[in-house]
Amino acid sequence: MQPSQNFFSRECIRYLSCAALMVCIVSAAAAVCFSQKRAEADRESLKDAISLTRDNELKKSEAILHKLIKADPDNAKARTELAFNLTKQRRFVEAYETILSVLDKDKKDSRALSVLGSLLLASGRIREARAIIYTALDLRRGEHLAWASLGMLDYYDNDVDQAINSLKQAIYLAPREPDYYFSLAQASVRADRYKDAAIAYDRFLSVSGAMDVDRRERIRGLVSFLRYLDARPSLYDASGAGTTTVKFDLVTNRPIIEVRVNDYSKPLRFVIDTGSGMTVISNKTAELLGMKEVARGGNARGVGGDGKFPIIYGFVNEIKMGDVSVHNIPVYIRDVNSRTQIDGYLGLAVISKFFATIDYGTKTLTLSKEDTVDAFSKENADHILPLRLTPSGFLSGEVGVAGIETNLNFIVDTAASVSVISDNIAAAEAIKKYLSDQRYRVIGAAGEVVDAPTFLLPRVTFGQNVRAPLVAVALDLDVINESSGFDQAGILGGNFLRNYRVAFDFKRARVRLTPIASETGENTGKQQLNED
Repeated sequence: MQPSQNFFSRECIRYLSCAALMVCIVSAAAAVCFSQKRAEADRESLKDAISLTRDNELKKSEAILHKLIKADPDNAKARTELAFNLTKQRRFVEAYETILSVLDKDKKDSRALSVLGSLLLASGRIREARAIIYTALDLRRGEHLAWASLGMLDYYDNDVDQAINSLKQAIYLAPREPDYYFSLAQASVRADRYKDAAIAYDRFLSVSGAMDVDRRERIRGLVSFLRYLDARPSLYDASGAGTTTVKFDLVTNRPIIEVRVNDYSKPLRFVIDTGSGMTVISNKTAELLGMKEVARGGNARGVGGDGKFPIIYGFVNEIKMGDVSVHNIPVYIRDVNSRTQIDGYLGLAVISKFFATIDYGTKTLTLSKEDTVDAFSKENADHILPLRLTPSGFLSGEVGVAGIETNLNFIVDTAASVSVISDNIAAAEAIKKYLSDQRYRVIGAAGEVVDAPTFLLPRVTFGQNVRAPLVAVALDLDVINESSGFDQAGILGGNFLRNYRVAFDFKRARVRLTPIASETGENTGKQQLNED
């Protein structure tokens, strides 16, 4: 008996349906398996990118992250790590746009907030950075990048002990992050913990990836110098009278005083240099003094020439300024590029042992153990300006420039003949129109910059203090910003400062400027200037 046609059709349909269902199940399983494999591959790629960023292989890491984002534009983790990578490359605008694209979708992403805080800090937006970093830590106490950024914020605000505590917390949470050891070493030096600093730098070298030979040699030389300093009983010991006043010569807007060094029979001429942490002695003068190097390693980078000069460390027993002395002083020994006869630069570490007043009107430097003239009394609070300490040892203040909406971070540098704006600021549309026909020759630590462009800025303010107009030279400040910790947009130099009596309270990182000249007037003639 033959099956009916209807029966055959029903059986056929049932069979085909089962087969189709099996195909769908297999296809779905294959799709899930493929998706899982791709997700796993993406996770591995993200890990590789993070590892490359940690090892400072930033371009390789960036390429991987861009590939991940192209494959999945909603990959928030890849976008966050790309923003961090770009921050380390100092490509702040791109980094900012990238991290905001993450936070627009999730405002409580603690890693993204940590990256934003780090970005704001590196770009010099310090007040905004603190609020963001606090928010990140409130959301998740284990955000190591937020702890590291908080440590550097405290460092800049002169709370070094708290900075060290925060950096140690960051290291506890992420012991393979080289940058944290480097920051801890810098803070330890500032706290005069030289052995701890040497250990932190050694640890930095051990966990770091590949780096250029010169940088590794530079750090090894520094470690050797720190171990030498740790063996000394004490450093920067001040002695002598409670106060002393010394006359200075003002040469190309730079105050130059005579000091006595060690037992040398003749006075030596040193520039007062608030733009340098350590004191510098010229090679020629070091030879006259019979000084020997105590350590060396690698090359430093500076303005001018080929941008490099060898790092050689020395040690001075005593520098006497009027009726006060400072003993046991670490110094750099290097060539001093200047058409004016000088023997060195008196750095912040020496003069910061005192309240210091540089009076450009009377051409005197006053050093005192106490604020004898009440320059920083409560009555003068409105005229007192905060400064921030940078890891490279100079002081930075907030300066207003006409045409730029927000204040900018400028180094306060008595050894700079003229004020400076970075070439990035000079390229801003609001500043371009102030370009002058004049060109300056700038003599820096590493040589000369010939025909540097100048700008006649219509108005520059530092607190309530105004210069209108002010000449500023445009220079590439990347070499400074690589070590400054947060972005410096310029240098407030002698052509601004010479119009004031400038009082420094270094321990509390603050300054007061008292005008001695009218707000207007600026020499715009062609000059040779020093930025050493």
